[in-house]
Formats: sequence, structure tokens, C-alpha cells
Amino acid sequence: MKKRILIIGACGQIGTELTIYLRNKFGKHKVIASDIREGEKELMKSGPFEILDAMDYNAVEEIVIRHEITDVYLMAAMLSATAEKFPMKGWLLNMTSLFHVLNLARDKKIDKIFWPSSIAVFGPTTPKIDTPQRTVMEPSTVYGISKQTGERWCEYYYNRYGVDVRSIRYPGLISYKTLPGGGTTDYAVDIYHKALKHKKYICFLNAETTLPMMFMDDAIRATVSIMEADKENIKIRSSYNLSGMSFDPEEITESIQKHIPEFKISYEPDFRQAIADSWPQSIDDSEARKDWSWETKIALDEMTEIMLSNLKDKY
Repeated sequence: MKKRILIIGACGQIGTELTIYLRNKFGKHKVIASDIREGEKELMKSGPFEILDAMDYNAVEEIVIRHEITDVYLMAAMLSATAEKFPMKGWLLNMTSLFHVLNLARDKKIDKIFWPSSIAVFGPTTPKIDTPQRTVMEPSTVYGISKQTGERWCEYYYNRYGVDVRSIRYPGLISYKTLPGGGTTDYAVDIYHKALKHKKYICFLNAETTLPMMFMDDAIRATVSIMEADKENIKIRSSYNLSGMSFDPEEITESIQKHIPEFKISYEPDFRQAIADSWPQSIDDSEARKDWSWETKIALDEMTEIMLSNLKDKY
């Protein structure tokens, strides 16, 4: 069957870049972007776009049937910091949208689903160093609870109905192309903007908060790689651990200072500190490496160089 892709949540931090990548790979008319509102000009000009409320099953089904969709990338979500402010809204959006696409696949209306999980599935009782694929998961945030629950439902739908759903647990994602979307790791994007604009940054996490991070190019590559992998190679139907790099605010500051020596950082931790403290510091992604040949490519200093060189014209 010919591949036709629907991206739900195409205007978000990941969705924007994923849409462009997939259109370059498969052709713009084979990738339907959708979101509850229009996005940036580059995205809107790049190919077909549909206004879509991910909470509306009938609307999702109508677009799937009309465009003869085979693959769905469900990127719509309320992220960690925002969901803590609006717990029920976060829960309902994150879970209802997932059930819609799982049920469409169960009913043979689509062939394959990508659904992103997160390091937020882990909690304060999880081993923090080289967090294993299978471990204690007691998330303490609405976002983490919804992602852990989603993982269990994905595995259930695979085992019970044969739904071909694939997932990875994203670490914090860093990009110069789009602004962050309300996550606890957002500081690692904002810090580059503030370094260029003000030569200083006030961080909402403390200096020693080490978290797993990944440059967006690696995350997009991982997302498409797992979807393009042979079905028999996908051994885990909950979600795969994924690792890029780990650093704390002091380390990213030192990396920036190699290019902007006068850059200074100060610290005013807020409610996001407790969220970050519940998450791992580093991730063991050996299962992804073994099953579908995942490998990270971009480390901290290279990422800093890319971020600053691409953002400097804005300031």
C-alpha cells in the first residue's frame, strides 16, 4: 500500500520539524500536517494542512479516510510544566488523542502509529544513572502519569489487537527552529536565545540539575528510524529509552562561554525544580541500539555551535 502520513500536532516544537523532514523524504503531498491552529509560515507553505482538534474522534477519522492515511504521528500533547498548571486538561488531551488513533488502528483504518513518550514516565524512585529500559516507574507529574499510562495502553493494543504502534521516550529536546512548548527542559533552549540577546540568563533550575537531552535533528532521525524499521525488529511496544547527552546548567554555560566569554548565568529555581529532580540524569538506550540500530550523533559542544550560529541573526 502507498504510504500516506498524517501528523497530528504538526505546529508544535517537534511536529514542525518532523513535518518538514517527512515531506523532504516522502514528498509534500504524502504528508498531511494538522493542528488546532495554523503554524509558522514555512510549515504552512510546505504542503497540505488541515485544522484538526485531536480531541474530536469524528474529525480525526474523517481526515484519515479522506486522505487515505496509512501512518499517523500523534505529536499533540500538553507538556510537563503546562500540564502541572492545568492537570485535567493535560490528562484529557494526552489520553483522549491517543485512544482515538489506537482505535482507528484497531479498526484497520490506519496501519501504523508513532506516539511519543518521555523520560517523565520515570519518578523519584527510579535509578537516576543509566536508567534501564525496564525499571521502577512512579511518575510524580500529570505529564508523566499520562505518558506511563499511554505506554501501557500502547502495549495492550499491540498484544490484544495487533496494532502496530511504536514509541520512544524523548529526553529534553533542543532546537533553534522552534520555541519550546512548556516543558521542564525548556531552559536548554531559552539559554541560547538569552546568551545572544542579553549575555546573561536566569535559570529556573539549580546549577547541579543534570538531565538527559537531545538535539532535535537526532530526535527527528530517531522518530523516523523507528517508524521505518522492519516490524519484526520492534521488540518493545510500550516505549524505547532514547539517549543523546546529559548535562547540567553549568556545563551548558561553559559550552556557550567558549563562543560568548562574557555570558553569565544565575539561578532562581521554581516549581519546575521538583519536576526535574524526579527525572533521570542519564539513560540506557541499549535496547534501541540493538533492535533498530539507533545511535546518537550530536554532542553538547557541537550542538552549542549549531544553535548559536543559527540564532545569531535574530539578535
